[in-house]
Amino acid sequence: TLVGVGSSICGGSAIAATAPVIKAKDESIATAISVIFFFNILAALLFPHLGSWLGLSNQGFAIFAGTAVNDTSSVTATASSWDSLHGTSILEQATIVKLTRTLAIIPITLGLSVWQSRKDTKEAFSLAKAVPNFILWFLLASLITTVSMSLGVTPAVFSPLKDLSKFMIIMAMTAIGFQTNLKQLITKGGSALLVGGVCWLLISLASLLMQKLLGLW
Repeated sequence: TLVGVGSSICGGSAIAATAPVIKAKDESIATAISVIFFFNILAALLFPHLGSWLGLSNQGFAIFAGTAVNDTSSVTATASSWDSLHGTSILEQATIVKLTRTLAIIPITLGLSVWQSRKDTKEAFSLAKAVPNFILWFLLASLITTVSMSLGVTPAVFSPLKDLSKFMIIMAMTAIGFQTNLKQLITKGGSALLVGGVCWLLISLASLLMQKLLGLW
């Protein structure tokens, strides 16, 4: 479940939101996060070159990065790598696609919470526990930005916060790396790696197929 939501929705954020709902063990959480970020690293390294080889447009790669990369931080890394290679600016587009996908955390965690409460008859369904706090903070930050812009505040005011967010993403990725033992992951997390790899491949193919059907590629 953790690898599934991490792959299909929003990597570590989805895992963090889902884990307490399904009462996942710490070992399972650590394994799922390691698997997700293992494929995130591969995506950040390979996808910009794959996109060039496939002939994706800038808009097409923004959609591909936003839908086929597991975690928001890794979408940022992948889109930034594309921008560095092509001298473009698709980071904002890729992030918008990814954050739209992230909103799926809400119905998924609500559904899992209802399922868990029915499974465990001793515990009643709790809406407060089912809705992740960081989603509410995300919506609040978006609202503040929108209202500020409508009142004439220039985007330059938010530039320091954007730099801070990039720094914090780098620190989070580094912290996860320090907690990941690749040898142990491969020897003990084989099934999770297999599930994560299959999800990663199918989501990537679905993203490209969607663009083909819509005439974007």
